[in-house]
Amino acid sequence: MEKALGSLPVVAAFAARLRIRDVIDGLCPVDDRSELTHGQVIEALVANRLTSPEPLVRVQGWAGGYAVEEVFGVRPEQLNDDRVGRALDAIAARVDSIVGSVGAAAIEGFGIDVSRIHWDMTSMSMYGEYEQVDEMYAAPKFGHPKDRRPDLKQVQAGLAVAADGGVPIFHRAYEGVSDGLCKEILLS
Repeated sequence: MEKALGSLPVVAAFAARLRIRDVIDGLCPVDDRSELTHGQVIEALVANRLTSPEPLVRVQGWAGGYAVEEVFGVRPEQLNDDRVGRALDAIAARVDSIVGSVGAAAIEGFGIDVSRIHWDMTSMSMYGEYEQVDEMYAAPKFGHPKDRRPDLKQVQAGLAVAADGGVPIFHRAYEGVSDGLCKEILLS
């Protein structure tokens, strides 16, 4: 069976340059019984997202049609939905550290100038009840949304980008509060 190569070599080269596998494996080690490290699984999942996004239950099929084994050294049957899910569970608690480390590698590896940063806030309005919000995440609340729908709860999202090419370097979600209060939060 002929397998598609597509942009897999480019994705693999960028993943290596950003040290994605090394960062994840350093922060989220696996036990001795695992055939793959979490870093290997996440690298393959990043390649999937960038080449031909599939639902998690179809990543294994995608890997069978692409040269994932040849480029990443991961057999398609190793990317079943259970293994992908376990890798995602493993990195969930460390995602901020992973993003920060990979971001630092990108800043260094690509020479991104972060001496000037642009910050932008936006609001996302939501419908429905949100009584049991996980304390680790921003809670939808009433505020002053940009879409002028004060009747809806919202969450605020902020994104910082380098003035050098608009490369995202930081993001944060805030509870649905007014823009003025979010600015106070940032300045404190």
